[in-house]
Amino acid sequence: MNLNELCKKHGTQFVLVAFVDLFGVARSKLVPASAAEITESGGAAFAGFATHLDLTPAHPDIFVMPDPTTFTPLPWQPDVAWVTGDVIMDKAPIAHAPRNLLKRLVARAENLGYVMKTGVEAEFFLLNKVGDRVADSRDVQAKPCYDQIALMRNYGVIGQICNAMEAMGWKPYQNDHEDGNGQFEMNWLYSDALTTADRHVLFKIMVRTVAEKNDLRATFMPKPFREFTGNGCHVHVSMWDKGGKRNLFESASDEMGLSELAYHFMGGVLHHAKALSALTNPTVNSYKRLNATTTLSGATWSPNRVSYTGNNRTHMVRIPDGGRFEFRLADGSANPYLLQAGLLAAGLHGIEAKLAPGKRIDVNMYESEEAARAERLPGNLLDALRALESDQVLGEALGTEFVASYLKLRTQDWNRYMGDVSDWERAQTLDC
Repeated sequence: MNLNELCKKHGTQFVLVAFVDLFGVARSKLVPASAAEITESGGAAFAGFATHLDLTPAHPDIFVMPDPTTFTPLPWQPDVAWVTGDVIMDKAPIAHAPRNLLKRLVARAENLGYVMKTGVEAEFFLLNKVGDRVADSRDVQAKPCYDQIALMRNYGVIGQICNAMEAMGWKPYQNDHEDGNGQFEMNWLYSDALTTADRHVLFKIMVRTVAEKNDLRATFMPKPFREFTGNGCHVHVSMWDKGGKRNLFESASDEMGLSELAYHFMGGVLHHAKALSALTNPTVNSYKRLNATTTLSGATWSPNRVSYTGNNRTHMVRIPDGGRFEFRLADGSANPYLLQAGLLAAGLHGIEAKLAPGKRIDVNMYESEEAARAERLPGNLLDALRALESDQVLGEALGTEFVASYLKLRTQDWNRYMGDVSDWERAQTLDC
């Protein structure tokens, strides 16, 4: 069905035509249903320089060409639907636009006979309206994870979000209070990488919107509070045949339940981990989660070294059971499309080059002497950007145009951070 037909079917009055820029910021235009047909054929126009796409005021307009398969009526605003699509300029796709990049890698995988399927665990905090403290003043346990009472005190928000996911057909299956006070996680069924990324974008919009409707503020910031666990965004990964019917990561003969293909894919992810962190942990604040001191609960739950293991949450990659692995590096600030694109690019290189993941380390990475011998992940955003810049194989897979634009904008971000002088610095060095 086209947009016009979908609007009539669902009684939609307005359509949010959206895209995501390189920094993961959702950009939209609110289009009346009466103009849906024109928008679908000609696209919704945006000034590219006004977004994080590394364009100048001299560039012509960019257009979002809606993908009707992403048409989603919003349960919390029933007269409005959300749709995303391809970003073009001068009638050609913009190579470094995040969704276009992911689609290109998905097509490459399909040409090789593969479909990557993923599920994400997007953690977030519910804060007061100002955003300076946890909204639930009674949520003060040192170990609040899975706390039923605190979860149900926030049922009004969590229940509304879960019901919305049900209505949108995402098949949510569990919601829980996480390890930080005021922190939550909500899970929905895995799907192909592009669908997961589209839904991940809309999930973040939905959580923030529903929180605001309840006079609260939601944040996916990696490390909003020093004493609490940060917001991770764990990704469960599997590779399927082209028809999406057979899980190619499964193996009954392997002790971990993984096929040779899975180990090669994982080998690519581990091999490119330092460069990948520039995409999966893209902000200055990201590295305060990865390199955090012990939290109130007793653990950060974040990796800081390149390693994999079985069912052990202190590693960058965990194998919880057969047929999949969990990538635990990414955080809440990751661009949903670049997160999926980076994993797919690294994994495909691992498959093509038959990379081995190395020795499985079955120790507590937070305490073991063996852990100290594993390669460290970048200590800050600049180190991660330099790792991406020097990783030619991953750079070619992602596209030189994308890497150049991404490095330029994120380095500017780092430079703005370095140009700031904090209260901590003044307190520590004013009298030096």
